[in-house]
Amino acid sequence: MNADKLSDRLNAVANNIPNGARLADIGSDHAYLPCYMVNKGMIPMAIAGEIAEGPFQSALEQVQEESLTNLITVRKGDGLEVIAPGEVDCITIAGMGGSLISSILEKGKSKLVGVRRLVLQPNVASFAVRRWLIDNGWELLNEEILKEDRKIYEILVAEKGEPLKPYKGIDLESGMQFGPILLREKSDVFMEKWKAERRNWQRILIQLDGATQNEETEIKKKELKKKLKMAEEAFQ
Repeated sequence: MNADKLSDRLNAVANNIPNGARLADIGSDHAYLPCYMVNKGMIPMAIAGEIAEGPFQSALEQVQEESLTNLITVRKGDGLEVIAPGEVDCITIAGMGGSLISSILEKGKSKLVGVRRLVLQPNVASFAVRRWLIDNGWELLNEEILKEDRKIYEILVAEKGEPLKPYKGIDLESGMQFGPILLREKSDVFMEKWKAERRNWQRILIQLDGATQNEETEIKKKELKKKLKMAEEAFQ
């Protein structure tokens, strides 16, 4: 992967960025995504944000190597603190856990003024991102699931709108867990992911059955049984 050829995961993210958008890529790493988008003429400018010194320097070097310093600004900072309100209209956050993505969005809510689209790729806990979107008035427009290098990724695309609209006709909790759009499509990759998760939940439940029984154990068992029931209903 480089600035000329993205991974399948980042290519899926790129395909959901509107042409002409002013982009902020948070946790940009090597800044491959913004460099690719600008080089292809898909967007006029971008901000690449990084909190750690190493990735920040990598992004800076990549932008300089691509001779894009006049179009891509690399900034060091925590989450959305690298942008000003109204500075961008599309934000991408990819390759982090869902809880961290939700935390970044929550802490930076004041910076979302003028932002029209969020393209989010949580590595785990995508339900946390969906919950944040619902709580803050963002509507899921698209969800994708793909497998690359034996890992499965989800991409969530949202704009301000009716947050519960994609969940109509399905159980809200199941929708947040599995993804309302993905749940309707039930692709082969979707089934592979959640059947593996179901096996993991079953294994943990067996371990808990053999463990010392206390209130905490019972709560965990109840949660797992609830997830297993939702999975069975999702597979139908």
